[in-house]
Amino acid sequence: MLKRLVVLFSILFFALSIFAQKGKTENILGADISFLPELEAKGIQFSDKGKTKDAILLLKEKGFNYIRLRIFVNPAADSGYSPGKGFCDLAHTLVMAKRVKSAGLKFLLDFHYSDTWADPGKQIKPAAWVGLGIEDLKKAIYQHTTTVLSALKAQGTYPDMVQVGNEIDHGMVWPEGNTREMDVLASLIQSGIDGVRDVNMQTPVMIHIACGGQNKESRWFLDQLITRGLKFDVIGQSYYPQWHGTLEDLEKNLQDLSLRYSQDLVVVEYTAKKKEVNQIAFSINNKKMRGTFIWEPLNTWEFIFEKDGKSNALLDLYPEFNQKYIQH
Repeated sequence: MLKRLVVLFSILFFALSIFAQKGKTENILGADISFLPELEAKGIQFSDKGKTKDAILLLKEKGFNYIRLRIFVNPAADSGYSPGKGFCDLAHTLVMAKRVKSAGLKFLLDFHYSDTWADPGKQIKPAAWVGLGIEDLKKAIYQHTTTVLSALKAQGTYPDMVQVGNEIDHGMVWPEGNTREMDVLASLIQSGIDGVRDVNMQTPVMIHIACGGQNKESRWFLDQLITRGLKFDVIGQSYYPQWHGTLEDLEKNLQDLSLRYSQDLVVVEYTAKKKEVNQIAFSINNKKMRGTFIWEPLNTWEFIFEKDGKSNALLDLYPEFNQKYIQH
């Protein structure tokens, strides 16, 4: 009898330890490189100090351990992100996911519930969803989420974290999902979360808002979701100084959020002030603050590769970041 009890308690302890890992993430030094297939289609090859190599492997060598990929509903549509070509659709994402996993990196999948860019200024409903009522919109979000994740799971490249919506502090799937209708918006977000959970219950779910230095706005939006019963694991913030305040604003906001909420935090988009942003991100209550993703560094804004694909001095900041913040 005693032996049976010991075995039962061992099994229970193991199960609880697995459950406790849900929603937990390692320290992240990440990059959103969703443009990569488009750049390669233009013939651009990436190199560092004269050595040409797959951009993903070059990033890994410099200390990156996570890749972020965005996915649209139907980017090949006439009004979509990539008319006729479909960049950032499921087919392209499956190929990129294989490359990321083959390189030994993890990846965050970023659902834009739109055929094109979704951000605080626009959350355009996919063309195929126009005319749907609220209940059918919820079903469409759920089905799109499960279809994508099931395909990734089937090929053995399941994402290590999933983002339900992109910069959704003003809502998503407009006009129904506007923040003026928070009950509706919350139900749409919940449909995306349900889709993630039903494919893999253990996947950390991120809610991404564009309020890096805006504490009042961050708290209002998060509280609206939490009071409506939404459960998620990670708070993602964008930080661009021209829109989201000073570095001091960023630090104060992240510090407050780390103390106020149970979720982990990630600066999931930034480009400028690389040293300062990473210093802040990795110094805020390390039990909650998990790291950063630089946005499209291969050729956008303060890029770390020149337009011809050759690396520049900014890329060499990242081995130091890895040594300081990931391996410490």
